[in-house]
Amino acid sequence: MAEELIIPNKTLSKQEQYVALLPQIEALLYGEPNLMANAANMVAALKQAFNFFWVGFYFVEGDELVLGPFQGPVACTRIKYGKGVCGAAWQQVKTIVVPNVDDFPGHIACSSLSKSEIVVPVMIDGKVVAVLDVDSDELSDFDFTDAEYLEQTVQLLIPSFNR
Repeated sequence: MAEELIIPNKTLSKQEQYVALLPQIEALLYGEPNLMANAANMVAALKQAFNFFWVGFYFVEGDELVLGPFQGPVACTRIKYGKGVCGAAWQQVKTIVVPNVDDFPGHIACSSLSKSEIVVPVMIDGKVVAVLDVDSDELSDFDFTDAEYLEQTVQLLIPSFNR
């Protein structure tokens, strides 16, 4: 396990920051079999590196997503299938980028300070088992680069589900 993160210089592009962070997250998870410990370290690393407003996991339990490890203000505990951005990403089995959460039909406002959001499903054998939810207090803060690298990031968590 890595002792500390080396946070990329903020003058780097977003892509360069992700490229520098991914192997560090992989090192954080290496050898640790516990899903919750790994999810907690992953969200802490993302929060520390990018200073996201809120970042965390919701795990599928029946017809709901249940709050898991997160960093940021208190959050909604349960989200129904298909509801809000998280439930929609689960239902549609795809990453959803929302430039302005006020424009998303059925958005669940856990915090009025959240302005934009990205939700990335974690899939095993084509089935969503969790979602990574990242919120920003800035409009249009997420793009294709975030989607691409956050999708790679959640792949690092998949072995923890199989232990």
